[in-house]
Amino acid sequence: MEDDGYTGPASVVIADGSADETVEVTARLAGNFDPISGKYHWYGRVSGARDLAPYAGRRATLRTPHGVVETTLADLDPWGRARVEGFGTAPFEVLDHLP
Repeated sequence: MEDDGYTGPASVVIADGSADETVEVTARLAGNFDPISGKYHWYGRVSGARDLAPYAGRRATLRTPHGVVETTLADLDPWGRARVEGFGTAPFEVLDHLP
């Protein structure tokens, strides 16, 4: 069985008052269905050629070739990758695991 997820190019768009700033990133995303909430939970990390630390904690729009979602750039790890997550529609193709 294959896992849901996406690894590849993406971009994050950070709203900054009168102007939006786009940062090209590499995303590594995965997810699973949460039977208790009845929603799909997706999560992962993004890393960019530019330092993401100035954007930590900021709301952003994450764009992949498969979708666009709202998220927060949070929890930077020691390598400068920001955690992203959300519930509902994922920014990648979700596989149907039902028989």
